[in-house]
Amino acid sequence: MLPEPAPERLTVDELRDVWSALSAEERAEGFIVLARDEAGEFFQSLDPLGQAQILERVPPGEKRLWIRLLAPDDVADVLQETDEEHRPELLALLDETTRREVNALMAYAEDDAGGLMSPRFARIRADMQVDEAIRYLQKQGRSHLETIYYIYVLDSAQRLIGVVSFRDLFASPPDKPVREIMNPEPVAVRADMDQEAVAALFKQHSFLALPVVDADGKMQGIVTLDDIVDVVQEEATEDAQKFGGMEALDAPYLQTGLWEMIKKRGGWLTLLFAGEMLTTGAMARYEDDITKAVVLAVFIPLIISSGGNSGSQAATLVIRAMALGEVRLRDWTRIIRREIGAGFGLGMILALLGLSKILLWEFLFDSYGDHSGLLALTVGSSLVGVVLWGTIAGSMLPFIIRRFGFDPASASAPFVATLVDVSGLIIYFTAAQIFLGGTLL
Repeated sequence: MLPEPAPERLTVDELRDVWSALSAEERAEGFIVLARDEAGEFFQSLDPLGQAQILERVPPGEKRLWIRLLAPDDVADVLQETDEEHRPELLALLDETTRREVNALMAYAEDDAGGLMSPRFARIRADMQVDEAIRYLQKQGRSHLETIYYIYVLDSAQRLIGVVSFRDLFASPPDKPVREIMNPEPVAVRADMDQEAVAALFKQHSFLALPVVDADGKMQGIVTLDDIVDVVQEEATEDAQKFGGMEALDAPYLQTGLWEMIKKRGGWLTLLFAGEMLTTGAMARYEDDITKAVVLAVFIPLIISSGGNSGSQAATLVIRAMALGEVRLRDWTRIIRREIGAGFGLGMILALLGLSKILLWEFLFDSYGDHSGLLALTVGSSLVGVVLWGTIAGSMLPFIIRRFGFDPASASAPFVATLVDVSGLIIYFTAAQIFLGGTLL
């Protein structure tokens, strides 16, 4: 009996090119046939979801090899993406020290500083001399420290009392006490601080790592810049998806199942549909006016889309400014003053365009009859009102949502547009009653 042919060897570049389009099973199959020296580097470059998909599906003998390549914080991230029934098996593959570290990290919420941190950091005591501290760091370096850019100074109770850079330590005289060269007021984050707040601190101070402490000031670990890069990308993706009028996906687009996709999008779509039903109700309310002056119906899409677009613009600007920390709740009065000015100016621009279009078409094609001037005033004034209202609603809605403790990104562009549609019709037909009452109406 002839032996089965060996599986065709796959290169890392080939697998990486098609990775996003593969199912979890196909990813594991492709990974298994990689050359061993390439597979390790590729595995460490994957996100936690990809690593979890591989660890759940590789042969039992290889699980230990791959999971032990990861630092404790990376293992915790992988376990967060792993099905519950696989977690005990994977934890059992770790050495006792790493297992304790991972279990401690898993106790924190995934989006808190404690869930991001690594427990492996460089530490020294304040009473050490520089040469003694350097020898001590050399011993610690064998335990795979996360980073050695910063060395943290702890007291006997493991409380953080200072920080010294690697450069300053090595540039100091050997007999100088660490206490004299350390920064005694280090910037630290609480273990329960939200990851977005941690990212804001990194941006503010331009650090490569930040220490994480508990309520008593005891050092728990460090959050590094590479962790925050992932957080920023994750938060930006989540906000973008919410602003599109849906719940944020828990996995990459191509890795999200059909039913899960329907659930994430269906709720908001149903809510928006219900909102648009109010628009049809408003249309029915003005049915008599439309019957008397059918020409009014021609401009309805123009009016409501202009209001929705201006509201979406304002909401986008304010939500992004909130995310970057440029705007806080107390700034709402400044924002509304700016948006009133902007809304009026933008409305005037569109009003002039709309008015010019009606008058030009009447001159060239006699499109609107004897009352074209009044119709132009109706459309122009409606555009000013609708755009002004849209900018006010779009800019204030994120503040209202934030005030009640929710994510401002929930003030999605479709939601703002739907909100403005109904009010836009009311503004339009109110203007029509004012300018066309007694003539067309």
